[in-house]
Amino acid sequence: MKIYRVGGIVRDRLLGIDAQDTDWVVTGATPEQMVEQGYKPIGKDFPVFLHPDSREEYALARTERKVARGYAGFRFNTDPSITIEQDLARRDLTINAIAEDEHGNYIDPFNGRQDIEQKILRHVSPAFVEDPLRVLRVARFAARFHHLGFRIADETCELVRQIGKSGELDALVPERVWVEMDKALGEIDPQIFFTSLRDCGVLNILFPEIDALFGVPQTAKYHPEVDTGVHVMMVLKKAAELGYDQETRFAALTHDLGKATTPPDILPSHHGHEQRGVKITRRFCQKWRVPKATTELALMTCEYHTHIHRIYEMKPSTILKFFSQCHIFRRPQRFYQMTRASIADARGRLHFENDPYPQADYAWRLVQQLVALDTSPITSSGKQGKAMGQAIYDYRLDFLKSIIEPEPEKS
Repeated sequence: MKIYRVGGIVRDRLLGIDAQDTDWVVTGATPEQMVEQGYKPIGKDFPVFLHPDSREEYALARTERKVARGYAGFRFNTDPSITIEQDLARRDLTINAIAEDEHGNYIDPFNGRQDIEQKILRHVSPAFVEDPLRVLRVARFAARFHHLGFRIADETCELVRQIGKSGELDALVPERVWVEMDKALGEIDPQIFFTSLRDCGVLNILFPEIDALFGVPQTAKYHPEVDTGVHVMMVLKKAAELGYDQETRFAALTHDLGKATTPPDILPSHHGHEQRGVKITRRFCQKWRVPKATTELALMTCEYHTHIHRIYEMKPSTILKFFSQCHIFRRPQRFYQMTRASIADARGRLHFENDPYPQADYAWRLVQQLVALDTSPITSSGKQGKAMGQAIYDYRLDFLKSIIEPEPEKS
């Protein structure tokens, strides 16, 4: 029986990155022997055990054979005769197919250390095409390590292209796609997840709503980058640079989906893209089982981000109506997230990356003051029904008029 560190922990140490979790693989053991030594079995599809003391996961070395479509269509073999090299052979990328024994010796049959030095994301074997989930994983690793200079190997990109043509991507379970997308949104360069999929010819298969944005022109005066797809990737990158949470990053990704369906005769203007985008975003979120809170923020941002841009131009009554439509009295924090996505939108443009954008903080200040407003003088007045509702509205509107600020002069 031998025990090895494998996968991410080995890779990250070689990259000089702090790694939190350790994956262990055991060779030369049976499930019965693991239990006899105090390990607790937890694996459903194949034998995985919890260490009796550390509670870390230990998996028996295994091989796999494709027997059906999709990422779940595999049959596993965990015979004690399976070697660590055979176990590593089933992994996706060479940089993830390195093991380390108890003496610190590396087992690296696929030259993963060399690919780390050369900053290449390369598939381990042609069996890469058997698991469609790997398409998303390789794009996610591209997003994770882009800042270190990593790129996807040309031959790996070609395999991704083959998977797309095979129809295997249709077998992906929505929840698993969302897990990979959500993880990618949390990376340093989340936009690389989507541009990598596009470069490998599968963005139009997986996320056609996003792919459709590329090549759609915008008014050069406001969008010197012109291309809507390029703009959305810049917005997503800016949201990551500013440290926004993944819900806000998803809102940044989907805020302009309606521009893909702008009638050609009004281009490069995009009048009405907000409402068109709401329908597309709702379908997108339903398709991939996006969590409710993330969906709600995305829909609100899609519909109302241009309201934030124009906040200084609005009448107080229009602002109050806008705030009410955003349910600020029940969910003020969600409104705050939308203002952050709006900052990313404003600065996710060529030559506007560091421009001031006072609209977001101004809108948030107004909301905070309105939410904190004491309406007890009205609620205790004895009015009821519509009269009470109108009185509260008038009270809030008068207060809003008193705190309206002029737009700061541009320096």
